Amino acid sequence: MLHVNDFQAAAGRLKNVIHNIPISSSKTFSEMSGAEVYLKYENQQKTGSFKVRGAYNKIMKRYEEGGLNAVVASSAGNHAQGVAFAASQIGVPATIVMPRSTPIAKVSATEGYGAKVVLHGAIYDEAYAKACEIVEQEGAEFIHPFDDEDVMAGQGTIALEILSDLPTVDVVLVPAGGGGLISGISSCIKQINPRIQIVGVQAEGANAIVASFHQEAIHPSSSVHTIADGIAVKTPGQKTMGYINQYVDQMVTVSDAEIAGAILLLLERTKQVVEPSGAAPLAAVLNHKVDICGKKVCCVLSGGNIDVSFIHKVVEKGLVTRCRHLKFSTVMPDAPGSLERFAHLVAEQNANIIRFQHDRVQADLDIGDAIIHVVCEVGGKEHGNRLLAALRKAGYTILA
Repeated sequence: MLHVNDFQAAAGRLKNVIHNIPISSSKTFSEMSGAEVYLKYENQQKTGSFKVRGAYNKIMKRYEEGGLNAVVASSAGNHAQGVAFAASQIGVPATIVMPRSTPIAKVSATEGYGAKVVLHGAIYDEAYAKACEIVEQEGAEFIHPFDDEDVMAGQGTIALEILSDLPTVDVVLVPAGGGGLISGISSCIKQINPRIQIVGVQAEGANAIVASFHQEAIHPSSSVHTIADGIAVKTPGQKTMGYINQYVDQMVTVSDAEIAGAILLLLERTKQVVEPSGAAPLAAVLNHKVDICGKKVCCVLSGGNIDVSFIHKVVEKGLVTRCRHLKFSTVMPDAPGSLERFAHLVAEQNANIIRFQHDRVQADLDIGDAIIHVVCEVGGKEHGNRLLAALRKAGYTILA
């Protein structure tokens, strides 16, 4: 079992390696949630996520013990970079198996630290199976991304920093995939101050820990589907679930739309790029998944390694979720001047048409009519409702 001295020893190994980013308060998110919200920006961490902590602690501890010749890991990206970085510091070869869906940016960054990358499988679990094969073939040592106590101890150093910056914190929200991060943080915090509540956050489409937590037995997901690739794990760890069941107070889920909304808010209000898994705790806070009213709350934003080509999709989804983009369809006469009249009505409501599709071939349309599918930029839900009300008053039927 992990003890406080294990986390302190890990912190000693990491002292001159990682960035200790002080937590930051957020007036905006505090007002939106009714709590006193603080953010732990692990997206600013070396390699772009918290994962470097656990990987470095594990590899350095094994290096100190001797006999470490090569390492192999499986990862959706962040653990890969942590292992590659740590191995490069001591000149040990590293092979990383990543799912084929891993963002190109994470693959390139991992290779940039000198590791050999093998793309295999659709999800983490399949990449893990391939990594185990390579370990047997090459006699290397496997560095597990979460189900390893030395890895958990490294991740748990975040807890020491939170307690140092904000000893009066009431609730800490942590993203959970395989469970290494939340196991380390919860174990460290609860042994130091059992009063503090620990809440784990998963994506609705990858909720194996939530199911396992409530059933008090490991309950793998049959499939995973979420934009939060960093926590898209089918089967949580045996060891991590032991710590989670012992130390975690609550597990909740958030939707992809809620995650996207949180990413957009972080971009707009804090100017921070946070990946979907990292934004999950803030999504839980802003969508009131946990009773935190009047409490001091710290959200661990676990990483910022988001593929640039993917950001626009997340932002667009976030704009719809936050009612900044209004999508609807309506019927109008397929005649000269109809579009001009419609556009004039929209402009009168200070809305902006940003996408427009004309559909003349739907089977149930009357001859001489057309359906238009529209996306408008609006200032929020109330503004969008005013626009729709004005269109209805002008005789337009809003279909969706």
